[in-house]
Amino acid sequence: MSAQGPAAPDGHEGSKDKGGVKAALGGLTTRGRSFLAAGVAAAVCAYLLGQADLLRVGLLLAVLPLLAVLVLYRTRYRVAASRRLAPARVPSGSEARVHLRMDNVSRMPTGLLMLQDHVPYVLGPRPRFVLDRVEAGGRREVSYRVRSDLRGRYPLGPLQLRLSDPFGMCELTRSFSAFDTLTVIPRTEALPAVRLSGEASGYGDGRQRSLALAGDDDVIPRAYRHGDDLRRVHWRSTARYGELMVRREEQPQRSRCTVLLDTRAKAYQGSGPDSAFEWAVSGAASALMHLLERGFAVRLLTDTGASVPGEGSDGFAGSSQESAASAGTMMDTLAVVDHSDGGGLSRAYDVLRGGNEGLLVAFFGDLDDEQAAMAARMRRRSGAAVAFVLDSGTWVTGGAVAGAVDERLQQLREAGWTALAAPPGVPLADLWQQAGRQYTDSPGAGTNGFTGGWS
Repeated sequence: MSAQGPAAPDGHEGSKDKGGVKAALGGLTTRGRSFLAAGVAAAVCAYLLGQADLLRVGLLLAVLPLLAVLVLYRTRYRVAASRRLAPARVPSGSEARVHLRMDNVSRMPTGLLMLQDHVPYVLGPRPRFVLDRVEAGGRREVSYRVRSDLRGRYPLGPLQLRLSDPFGMCELTRSFSAFDTLTVIPRTEALPAVRLSGEASGYGDGRQRSLALAGDDDVIPRAYRHGDDLRRVHWRSTARYGELMVRREEQPQRSRCTVLLDTRAKAYQGSGPDSAFEWAVSGAASALMHLLERGFAVRLLTDTGASVPGEGSDGFAGSSQESAASAGTMMDTLAVVDHSDGGGLSRAYDVLRGGNEGLLVAFFGDLDDEQAAMAARMRRRSGAAVAFVLDSGTWVTGGAVAGAVDERLQQLREAGWTALAAPPGVPLADLWQQAGRQYTDSPGAGTNGFTGGWS
C-alpha cells in the first residue's frame, strides 16, 4: 500500500496547488460560466435601460458562481489517499485489481467528491468514482480492474480529487503526487517433465558431488563435532592431525541452465501479442520458471550479452532464496525486453564460451548462414543444448515452415543441438515434450560427460 499523502483545496502540504484564486476561477463549470455571463449581461442591460430590478437579478446571477468559487477555495477539510495493487506483477492477458482508499483526516465532513485515477490507455478506461459526503474521520474504499495483453511496466497515477459545490457551479481538481507501477509479465505455460542430460547432478537421477569420495586421497576431512556419526571418522587424518577428524558431508552441486533469448530486430517480422517475438519471450519465461521449479540455477542471456540476474555464482541464481528473487528479476526483465539493434549472436557466444554452462535452452529468430554457424558453435560449451527456431515469416503469413528453416535445423543438429522449428499455433509444452523424445532418440544422448535427467 502506498500512502499518497493529504490533499487540501487550500493548498496544504501534500497537494499540488494550481495558482490559488486564479486556478479556482478557472474551475468554473459550463453552468457557472453561463450564470456569470448571464449576470454580467443582465447588469449591463439594467444600466442601459435604467431597470433596478433587472440589475438585482443580474447581480444575483453573477455572485452565485463567484460565491461557489470562494466557498470551495476556502474549504478546510483534508483527505489522504492510498493505492494498493493486487497483484503488482501480473501475466499478460490477466487482470489485476487496484484498491483505492480515501480517508477524511479533517474535523468536518466533505462535500461531493469525485476520484479519478490516471492509467495508460492499454490498461482500460480511466476509472472515476463519486463519493457523496465523507464524515469527519471517515473512510471510503473503492476498486477497479486493469488488464493488458501487452507486457510492460505501466505507471498508475497520480490520483486526482475533484471537488464540486452543491449547485455544480465550480469544480476544483487536486492531484496527489505518488505513483505505482503495474508490471505485466509474459504469459507462461506449464511444461511437462522430460529427460535430457546436461545438468551437473545432485538433482535428477545423477548424483555427482562437489567433493569426490572415490578414495582416501580425495577425502577433505574436518574436525569432529558433537553429534557426528562415528562411522564417518577418518582415522588416517585423525592420526596425522592428532585430533578426531571426520569425512566432510557430501555437497550436491546445483544444476545450471542458461536460457538464451534472441532479440535481434532483423530476426523477427511482425508485431503484437501474437507475433513470433512475443512467442519467443513467452517461451523463455516458461522455460525459466519451469527450470527454477526443478531446482536449477538459471540465468537469462540475450544476444546483446546481457545476463540476468548477473550476481551470485558466475551470474546464476544461488540458493533457493536467491532463486525466488532472481525469478522476479528475470520476469521483470522479460516484461520490458525489446528488439536489440545488434545484427549477430557474437556477444552471447563470448559469454557462453567462458566455461561449461550445463544445459542451454535457446529461442532463435531467423538465422542466416553466419548466425547459424555461430549458434552451432555455442553447443561446444554446454552439456546439452535445445533450440527452438522460429521462421517469423510464417507467423505473419500463417503458411508452412520454409525450407531454409529445415536447413538451419539440420546444421544445428549436426553440431549436437536438439533443434526444433516453432511454427505458429503450436504450444511450447508440445515442443518441449518433442525435444525430450528427440534427445532420447539421438545417438549421443547421455554423453558429454554429464548424466542425469532434465525434469
